[in-house]
Amino acid sequence: MEVVAKIVDGVYYVGVNDRDTHLFENIWPLTKGVSYNSYLVVDEKTALIDTVKVSKMSEYIEKIHQILGGKKLDYLIVNHMEPDHSGAIASIVHAFPGVKVVGNNRTHDFINAMYHIDVNFYEVKEGDEIDLGNRKLKFFLTPMVHWPETMMTYEMNDKILFAGDAFGGFGSLDGGIFDDEVDVNYFENEIRRYYSNIVGKFGPMVQKALQKFNGVEIKIVCSTHGPVWRTNPMHIISAYDRWSRYEYEEGVVIAYGTMYGNTEKMADYVARVLAEEGVKNIRVMNTSTTHESFIINEIWRFKGIILGTCTYNNGIFPPMENLLINLSHKGLPNRVFSVFGTYGWSGGGVKGIVDYIERNKWQMVGEPVEVNFSPCEEDFGRLRKLAVEMAKVIESE
Repeated sequence: MEVVAKIVDGVYYVGVNDRDTHLFENIWPLTKGVSYNSYLVVDEKTALIDTVKVSKMSEYIEKIHQILGGKKLDYLIVNHMEPDHSGAIASIVHAFPGVKVVGNNRTHDFINAMYHIDVNFYEVKEGDEIDLGNRKLKFFLTPMVHWPETMMTYEMNDKILFAGDAFGGFGSLDGGIFDDEVDVNYFENEIRRYYSNIVGKFGPMVQKALQKFNGVEIKIVCSTHGPVWRTNPMHIISAYDRWSRYEYEEGVVIAYGTMYGNTEKMADYVARVLAEEGVKNIRVMNTSTTHESFIINEIWRFKGIILGTCTYNNGIFPPMENLLINLSHKGLPNRVFSVFGTYGWSGGGVKGIVDYIERNKWQMVGEPVEVNFSPCEEDFGRLRKLAVEMAKVIESE
């Protein structure tokens, strides 16, 4: 018997965990795994909401059969077409002949382009409803959160929002499915890492989506990744609201790239001065050993960013440049930054960072500190000045 969970009478969690995949989207490390959440509504008619990654098919299909108990599956609701949620569409259509696949016009286009299969498609538009008997499903189109076809499904009886990728996060669901069954603090950091790296670029579209639910009562949030929020749904809604407004906390991220330790020595010195100046939230992160997704997660959280690099082939140290390339994709505004670094026989690393970051229109704090090979007493004085200026800016609000 497969493990299933009842959300309310007639609504079931039929998702699966993935503790095998190393990289989400072949980019982001899954150090704590990930869940693919799918939901089954059983009424006079039945509806499956989103599917799972195709690698988890046998247990997934068994869960659905177990709950249906021979009953027909009438609808498959597709909120989002990314393969970790749509990969099982063909299998569901095969296992449940005649099922209507529900989505918007972009959904239909994507099914044809991605899977080249014919389905019994039922198109819905903004505000359309499907009557299941005692329950009704209402559809809200939320394009670019974070693909153009994304939408959300609202169950009107128990006020359940099936939110697709919105309000999701990394981390497998190890026994506990609901927010009152898990350590929310354990998930919070991975939820923000998911948001900042996957959804973060589309903050304005997240805000538009949230505005659609002004005045709509939401008692339960069912995302396609992470916990089901039945006790405190506003916790995750307010977090997404805050992050999509690009709000920040007081604190500084020092990310550095070093070959022989001199740039790291400068990073540690700057961190110590910041602490002496009263900054408590300080994150010192080595771009050679820390994946950029974890660094971007912290950058999303804090106001101040200090970037340090050695010079490599007349430019930025490659692991640092990887961070900057990824960061430039996010469009994160309203942060402040400083730069330091080292060079040997020629410069280029520090200037390269400044050029990258200025594209984001961040405010520079202090003068860049660039050192020939290793810092001397005068260089440490310049680093102190930079750190003191950053501390003042951080604590000015």
